[in-house]
Amino acid sequence: MDKMTRWSPFTQMSTLWDEMNDLFEQRFGGRSLMRPLSGMTRWAPSVDMYETDDEIVVKANVPGMSKEDLEVTVTEEAITISGETQAEEEVKGENYMRRERRYGKFTRRLPLPGAVHLDEAKAKFTDGILEVRVPKEAKPEEEKGRKIAIE
Repeated sequence: MDKMTRWSPFTQMSTLWDEMNDLFEQRFGGRSLMRPLSGMTRWAPSVDMYETDDEIVVKANVPGMSKEDLEVTVTEEAITISGETQAEEEVKGENYMRRERRYGKFTRRLPLPGAVHLDEAKAKFTDGILEVRVPKEAKPEEEKGRKIAIE
């Protein structure tokens, strides 16, 4: 005879959150849009993305990783940063009840706001910060707009 367990809507909701996370990650290839109820989150680096007059710049925080752990792909539509992280700290001579480790693969896909020069894209990794710079294509003069006088 099977053991009876108390029904919990939170267990079912947590399972649903996990399934939705997997669906979003498969469809959009990046950070999950949903967070599981259990408090556990899948790690993905935080990023800053901004645009200057000449280029698109992305800075990603990837502490504890090396450039060999990372991969950057630039297409006409997006910049994709992916990698695998394993962070583990050993504490000797200590009694502890809980130990947290961060590990797993991640992918962040960042859509580009306009046309870029793919062949001139550059990535630099310094002190746990990945910086990607992609030059923008110049817009024709008529698309840039012009200043007009107000009467």
